[in-house]
Amino acid sequence: MGTNAIPAAQSVPKAAAAARARIVLYTLCAVYVLNFLDRSLLGILAKPIEDSLHISDGQLGLIAGLYFAFFYCFIAIPIGWLADKTNRVNVLSLACAVWSAATAFCGVATRYPQLVVARMLVGVGEAGGVPPSYALITDYFPPGRRGAALGIYNLGPPIGAALGIAFGAAIAAAFNWRDAFLAIGAIGVVAAVAIRLIVREPPRGGLDRSPASQASVPSQFWETMRQFFSRPALVLAALGSGATQLVTYGLGNFTTLFLMREKGMTLDEVAVYYALVVGVAMSAGMVVSGRMLDRLTRRSKAAYATLPAASLALAIPFYLGFVWTPSWHLALLLLAAPMFLNYFYLAASITLVQEEVRPDQRVMAGALLLLIMNFIGLGLGPTYVGAASDFFHAGHPAHSLQLALYTMTPFYVIAIALFLWLARILRRESRSSGGIAP
Repeated sequence: MGTNAIPAAQSVPKAAAAARARIVLYTLCAVYVLNFLDRSLLGILAKPIEDSLHISDGQLGLIAGLYFAFFYCFIAIPIGWLADKTNRVNVLSLACAVWSAATAFCGVATRYPQLVVARMLVGVGEAGGVPPSYALITDYFPPGRRGAALGIYNLGPPIGAALGIAFGAAIAAAFNWRDAFLAIGAIGVVAAVAIRLIVREPPRGGLDRSPASQASVPSQFWETMRQFFSRPALVLAALGSGATQLVTYGLGNFTTLFLMREKGMTLDEVAVYYALVVGVAMSAGMVVSGRMLDRLTRRSKAAYATLPAASLALAIPFYLGFVWTPSWHLALLLLAAPMFLNYFYLAASITLVQEEVRPDQRVMAGALLLLIMNFIGLGLGPTYVGAASDFFHAGHPAHSLQLALYTMTPFYVIAIALFLWLARILRRESRSSGGIAP
């Protein structure tokens, strides 16, 4: 192995390397918190935004969904390729500055087109946030610890969503919805500087099990694209994740509006009780799924697919109960189960993709994973729910969102089927290779 591929744990004492890895992990998780907080503010503040700018559920769904996802997903590909060839920390820091400034711009938008442009710019910035972080974590943690590390990193969405609900709703209730965007945007700009000061670029593939994973010649853009889409396991992981995200993003962007409009919650109650459910249940799901993944994949590689499939099957009855019950108190109790179970797919799909490609392809592969699953889930989920709510509004004005959320149930079934198909392929690959592939 060449000098550029020496593992970090060999160049410094192991305890110091482990401590450094944890500091980096917590820093990247904090940045992901801001990433998701910025992204979720629109759904959290949906009602005051709709009232202020006089927009419909369908228009809100387009901003949160298709308009945002188009830039977020497709810009991620060239950014991912650039990060694989350059310094990933610099890319992440610049991306954080861009999405934070764009979030602040959302707070000064006075018309619908201005808000659309601002959200598109948030998408451009956030496209450079998650894929470089996946690759950095994979190069700071060895195989066997990556599932747990990525599970901790993926605490970003639940913590970000919970803080967004609590912080955003509280500011909007006390002051104005615009102040929430301005304050969180300013915090993000400071975080962009902190990234550059705290995180160091690790050797690519330095902790991988085999030197065979080191590429003597860096992969090219189209080579990585072909390799990703020629692997049925990677494509199915992305499609299964996309079908799951269609439910999670469709629900997440309209839950606050649903609880306030159809179940009678106030913004102050949302800031406390809904924030607690999201923060506790989603965080527990991220941590538990990461630890279960590391344990189960030691015995069977198919656990990357069977674990998400089982969790989604368990979530369905609780999801239906949440949508059905007229009491917001019982609705939140029932919602806790899907919030816990809906996100088991995330660490599984990310870890599978990161371990199945070469180190110099990891950011790009992560970006391709995000392209597929976010264009389906983030792009179509909120867009679909908003359009369905507008469709049902003519005949059922008091319960249009409830009916729209009911129609999301088949996507659970589609996601389960895709993950079971993936499990079959992973078992076949394991048998053909004589065991679990490294």
